[in-house]
Amino acid sequence: MNFSEALPTFVITLREGVEAALVVGIVLACLKKSGQSYLNPWVFGGVAVGLIASALIGVLFGWTIQILSASNQPFAPIMESLLEASFGVLAIAMLSWMLLWMTKQARFMKAEVEGAVSAALTQNSHAGWGVFSLVLIAVLREGFETVLFVVAKFQQGILPAIGALGGILSAAGVGVLLFKWGVKINIRLFFKYMGILLLFIVAGLVVSTLGLFDSAVNILSQANRESAGMCFYYERFAKVHSCILGPMVWNTSKVLPEEKFPGLLLSAMFGYTDKLYLVQGFAYFAFLMTVGGIYFQSLGGRVFFPFKSKNSSNEIGN
Repeated sequence: MNFSEALPTFVITLREGVEAALVVGIVLACLKKSGQSYLNPWVFGGVAVGLIASALIGVLFGWTIQILSASNQPFAPIMESLLEASFGVLAIAMLSWMLLWMTKQARFMKAEVEGAVSAALTQNSHAGWGVFSLVLIAVLREGFETVLFVVAKFQQGILPAIGALGGILSAAGVGVLLFKWGVKINIRLFFKYMGILLLFIVAGLVVSTLGLFDSAVNILSQANRESAGMCFYYERFAKVHSCILGPMVWNTSKVLPEEKFPGLLLSAMFGYTDKLYLVQGFAYFAFLMTVGGIYFQSLGGRVFFPFKSKNSSNEIGN
């Protein structure tokens, strides 16, 4: 069994799950502090519904891809590749935004969640629904980002599901350690190093997504003569080339094949491919230079996306 398929979903789900667990823990602490612990079932109800809704979204996306794969239409493979590539673009955008946003907002999450809970409690008879909605949105947001990543990596089967389940349980464990047992965990360092790992995972997703677009255009050019010109790289440009990704940068299929360990692990985690083309290589480093550059500089306190400043005493953990 290829257990490397479970690692990316575990990492992403753990990272997203801890963020959701922080929200849930802060909400439960606020309810206890205000003497409103009888609303706790609404919190757990929001968690349950958010997880179920996320799973249903994943199933829906998976069915859509499977339907296209099973179709006998001549353009079904093209549509399948384009759909997976589109999910890849969405996943790259959402995970990159989450990475940068969380870096700046994490320190003020406690104050923001406490304010939202206080606002919900002022609604009297509707307080339960307010708390439920707050938790549901938090869990569903993280769940949707995870589902997008899993679909974009076209990982289906029991192992990715096991990885996702392991990430959820581990995130729940972190939440229990923090808010139930009072264990001191450096959340900032956790998000910092998980963010670095996530940065390289998403960079690998950029490479995989470009490969899907290339595959779709290549199939279209072979199926339709009128579309042959879409493959604008020809032998006169390079002897070994792709359809739209340019000449091959490296071919390590004999040294480090992506179908065998450790290439299999590198491919699952970081999008490693033993046949890398020019546009893929350029996009990979461009992503790390731009998104990665912003991320590392924001860790140092540089502000790229200004927001309303608040007192530092509102940071998580205080």
